Amino acid sequence: MRLHSIEVTAFGPFADTVAVDFDDLGADGLFLLHGQTGAGKTSILDAVAFALYGTVPGARADGRRLLSDHAPTGATPKVCLEATIGGRRLRIERSPEFERPKKRGVGTVKQQAKATLLWLDGTGENLSRIPEIGDVVKGLLGMSAEQFFQVVLLPQGEFAKFLRAASDERGKLLERLFDTTRFGDVEQWFRERRGSGAKALAEQQKAVDVLAAKVAAAAGIEAGADAEPVEWARRLLADAADVRDSAEAAHADARETDRVNRAALDRAVVLAERIRRRGEALADRARLDVTEPERSAILAERDAAHRAQLVAVLDREAAGAAAESEAAQDELDSTSSVLAKSVEGRSLLDEVPGPPDESDRVRIRPRCEQWSSEVTGLDALIDQQRRLSEIVSRREALEGKRQTVDEELEGIVAERAALPTLVTEAAAAVAESEKAAASLPGLRDARDRAADALAAARELRSRSAELHQLEKAAAQRHSDHNLAHEALLDIRARRIAGMAAELAARLVEGHPCEVCGAVAHPSPAQPEPDAATEDDEENAHAAEQRAAKALTEVRAAVGDATSAVAILRQRSGDSCEDESAAAHADAVRAHDTAESAATQLEGRRRAVADLHERDLALQAREREAETVLATIARDDAVLASEADETGRRIAAAVDGSESLSAKREHLATVVRAATAWLDARLRVVQVRSVAQQRAREAEAAATDGGFTDLVHARAAMRPASRIAEIDHEIRDAENRKAIVAAVLAEPGIAALTGNEVADVEAARAVVDSGAAALESALAAATEAHRRHTDIASYASRLERAYEALVPLRDEQAELTALADVVAGGGANNRKMSLRSYVLAARLEEVAEAASERLRRMSGGRYEFVHSDAAGSHGKRGGLGLDIHDEYTGSVRSTKTLSGGESFQASLALALGLADVVAAEAGGVVIDTMFIDEGFGTLDADALDAVMGVLDELRAGGRVVGVVSHVDELRQRIPSRLHVLRGRTGSTVQVAG
Repeated sequence: MRLHSIEVTAFGPFADTVAVDFDDLGADGLFLLHGQTGAGKTSILDAVAFALYGTVPGARADGRRLLSDHAPTGATPKVCLEATIGGRRLRIERSPEFERPKKRGVGTVKQQAKATLLWLDGTGENLSRIPEIGDVVKGLLGMSAEQFFQVVLLPQGEFAKFLRAASDERGKLLERLFDTTRFGDVEQWFRERRGSGAKALAEQQKAVDVLAAKVAAAAGIEAGADAEPVEWARRLLADAADVRDSAEAAHADARETDRVNRAALDRAVVLAERIRRRGEALADRARLDVTEPERSAILAERDAAHRAQLVAVLDREAAGAAAESEAAQDELDSTSSVLAKSVEGRSLLDEVPGPPDESDRVRIRPRCEQWSSEVTGLDALIDQQRRLSEIVSRREALEGKRQTVDEELEGIVAERAALPTLVTEAAAAVAESEKAAASLPGLRDARDRAADALAAARELRSRSAELHQLEKAAAQRHSDHNLAHEALLDIRARRIAGMAAELAARLVEGHPCEVCGAVAHPSPAQPEPDAATEDDEENAHAAEQRAAKALTEVRAAVGDATSAVAILRQRSGDSCEDESAAAHADAVRAHDTAESAATQLEGRRRAVADLHERDLALQAREREAETVLATIARDDAVLASEADETGRRIAAAVDGSESLSAKREHLATVVRAATAWLDARLRVVQVRSVAQQRAREAEAAATDGGFTDLVHARAAMRPASRIAEIDHEIRDAENRKAIVAAVLAEPGIAALTGNEVADVEAARAVVDSGAAALESALAAATEAHRRHTDIASYASRLERAYEALVPLRDEQAELTALADVVAGGGANNRKMSLRSYVLAARLEEVAEAASERLRRMSGGRYEFVHSDAAGSHGKRGGLGLDIHDEYTGSVRSTKTLSGGESFQASLALALGLADVVAAEAGGVVIDTMFIDEGFGTLDADALDAVMGVLDELRAGGRVVGVVSHVDELRQRIPSRLHVLRGRTGSTVQVAG
């Protein structure tokens, strides 16, 4: 994988778009990424990670806030990365999820994450779905995001923790980097199989125990099964079969005895019943002979009542007809008195005197019809009178409606007259809003530029003062360095001048001189009073180095401050803070005024359209009102003509004497009274004739029935209940006679002499005794058969269950032993699970790869030693990592390393882990990698060794980016990416 370029917009600390050309920056294979704390060095690495995987490393991923706080409102965070991965050149563009202000109203709305992938080599389908892009990137790199963060973005702080971590913590990181899922699945499979097997074994053992308990319960014993439950159950089954056979034989004997006893009882019961029935039949026959005369008398009574039934019916009809005739006469008298109350009625009564006859209909009906015709005519006139009232009400309503429409029409005319002025004013307002809307983008840009210039002017004041102080400090540091350098030169000259005395001080009598080799030293040189020693020179050199370092630091700070001040002056336009504030206020007012007018554009346009629509609506309403007024005038004229005609007809009918309603009610009363009087007279004629006919029919029926007259026939009449009583008594006697004859004629009863005796109770006692014995034998046989059946059933099931238990028990023992070994227990002496064993092998590979680099960085002194020994207190082992010290030949803990040694070990470990993970991912070639921090703990020699390793890393075209604050690295690495921190966001500069 090689990175070519990246563009970052509104991301992290970067407010605007910043671009980095990695091809140019890493042309010589090594570049430095440096800058102030918080400037955004790590954010460059985050942008690379986000472009590839859609997430950032470590705890920063939990914040889920990638939109820059410095970015303008409405800006969209975006990262665009161009790289070659797996031999394919591509461009990935991602935008994270973020909150943006609502376009209308207040508040924010969530903007969803987006991503695109373009193939720059011309082959393949471009992608826009985030999951598909993630799968393609992971497939090309052959590693997950977690592996990428460890292999390409080497986080030294985390590897220092890894170096000193305990086995459990070290195992967690290795599990994230190396896919041990399949080995974990194997462990899980063994655990699940052991658990399921144990459950199945327990369930099968429980089934065997339950069946053994059921066999014991069926056999009626309390003791359980012995070591061989199948043989034990078979013995119990044989015993139960013997008991069953004995009980069945006893039951057969008892059943035969019971049959003989019950036959004797049945014979005694039959004889006793025949004796009882014979006695009862003889007693009933004697009672029937005594009551025979009484039955003859009631038979004669029933015959006379049957002959009088028809006479009774006709007699009741004649009485009813007579009563109806009297009622009709009373009704006639009542209707005559009602009719006599009116003049017309009295006239009719005078015209038809005498009793009613058939001619009344011809004489009375014409007068009734005449009066009814007059009532119908008056009803029509009353309806016309009501219509006249409705006409008056309708005319009043029309007049009210006409006044309302007149007022509405006046208002419409007045409103239409005022519309032209309103339309002109609204059109002018629309033109004003359109002009404001056209100028709004320029005013917005002017406002934003004024705001940025004001912020830059304010920051410029403080940064200028800071630059002045830094320049003063730089001058002082320069003076201090010159003095320290002069002091070093002076001390070095004085030491050289007194070198002879320094060598003489080390002479030992009898030992050769370091210069001439003589063993005699007759006249050694003596030191001068102002002679300098080696310690003096080293102290002076250290002071000069400290002064040089301080000078370098302050000069770098001056350079950073100078660049920042230049950028701020360019942004502020060389204007003072007051001028910038005034310009910003003017730009804000102009923008707000134009924005307010522009936001009203749509409303003002709608107002113009509403006014035109209002004019059209008023025109339609004016025409409608005029049409309504014409319709009202026409309807009023029609109603007035109808009212005059109706009034003339009513006046002619009343003729000034009484009202129409009173006249109509009087005639209607006369009609009802005359009609009722006619009906009553005709009714009297009809019912009187029927009554006479019914009386003649009753007399004739009495004579025909054999009675002397109607009075004798009435005496022979009986109610239906009495006739039914007589019939019931006669039938009952006949039935009893037939039953007595049938009983005495039965062969068994006819053969009796009257001297027979039946002892039923003695026979029943014998049966009861035999039944008790039979029931006891049956219960014993049933219980023996049930017990044998239950034992046979449970024993058969027990045998099958025990046959299934044996292989389960053997298999579970073997599976438990294997599961313990795989989980790091049992016969596993190393106490390593399968997954830990695989991780230990990977760690051993990492230790070998890391040791090669650590030996070079430490001058051959240190190398890693992997330990697979078990931990203390029974803890699992396999992930131990120690240091072998070649100087002492001992193996010691990594925690004993110094700060610089720990950095060398951590870097070697990180590089070794990167090599192993890359090989694990299919031999992916990582052409671009970053190393983050840790160089400040190294001395010059250690730094040279580390830089040598970094030089080896960039061999073969690999590009290595170093992220560090160490100043000496700026001198060693000419290609640099400087991240500058500012109030409005960070920027980048490329040097070298």
